[in-house]
Amino acid sequence: MKAFHLLLSLSFAVMLWACGSKASNSADEKQTAAPAEDAVVPIKLTPVSTVVRAEPVVASGLVSSAQEARLSFKIGGIINRMFVEEGQSVRKGQLLATLDLTEINAQVSQAQFANEKAERDLGRVKSLYADTAATLEQLQNATTGTSLAKQNLTIAQFNRSFAQIRSTVDGTVTRKIANAGEFIAPGGSVYTISSNRPNDWVVRVGVSDKDWARLRLGNHASIKLDAYPDKTFSGTVSELAQAADPVNKLYEVEVRINPGAVKFAPGLFAKVTLVPAQSRSYTLVPVEAIVEGNGKEGFVYVLADDRKHVRKLPIKIGFLDGDKVLLTNSLSGVKDVVTGGSAYLTEESTVVVK
Repeated sequence: MKAFHLLLSLSFAVMLWACGSKASNSADEKQTAAPAEDAVVPIKLTPVSTVVRAEPVVASGLVSSAQEARLSFKIGGIINRMFVEEGQSVRKGQLLATLDLTEINAQVSQAQFANEKAERDLGRVKSLYADTAATLEQLQNATTGTSLAKQNLTIAQFNRSFAQIRSTVDGTVTRKIANAGEFIAPGGSVYTISSNRPNDWVVRVGVSDKDWARLRLGNHASIKLDAYPDKTFSGTVSELAQAADPVNKLYEVEVRINPGAVKFAPGLFAKVTLVPAQSRSYTLVPVEAIVEGNGKEGFVYVLADDRKHVRKLPIKIGFLDGDKVLLTNSLSGVKDVVTGGSAYLTEESTVVVK
């Protein structure tokens, strides 16, 4: 009987211990969960500033020569000789190609014979008119016929003089389009010559209408070339198109570039940064303040009035400047933005300023 009472007492003690342990664990869990609900996010604030800048215009294009000539024969015919090849340097006035003159010389001879006959006819009519054997109309017709024959001879001789191609600039042959023995139509391109003078190199780029309106002649530009990745070249805007390209709807801007001591060639790829004279005011914030950035849009967090929570404000990104972001919309009334801890925030977060 005593053993039974002892066993019952032990069982009752074990039950009391188990209940107490469970209650203690439950209290501990509540104490552990409570801080998670009241978690405070430490944040860092950075002052917002305002800066006046000219937003750069970035575009790409190809290096070419401002003095580029597409040379051709005035008349058609068979090409007789080609004196230069692609890549060769040429001088202004240098003979580059000639046509076969067989047909052209025959045309000049025909014009000469016709002119001589017209002059003989005029002499005879003048003699007959002096003897009253010819009328005034016949004399006038003969005079006109002589004038026409002289003009035809002038045309034939002029065409023969342009049955050859001479370089119009000091430069380099960038394209040779035809070969000796081929028939070439009047005005058909035979050579393309690019001037190689240092002050003739340009880059032509296309810009939008919004950027075109901000540019002026003489605006500064910096140019990077893939051929010379370690160099930055300076340039100025020398021409602004007054109409958009009908295909891509962009306005062409010509930038004159100074090569310095570097060798240039037509077709080099260039990235151009244009700096307009027109400037505007921007709101300046650190790049780490931007959250949920998407192209030109994003958000920043600012401290709420109670200084225990934050507000999320939309922003419009103008462009990056190192570790700063220039915003096109002003953050009216905002003195500081959240930089440290912004990645962990929501508008429901409780915060403390470090």
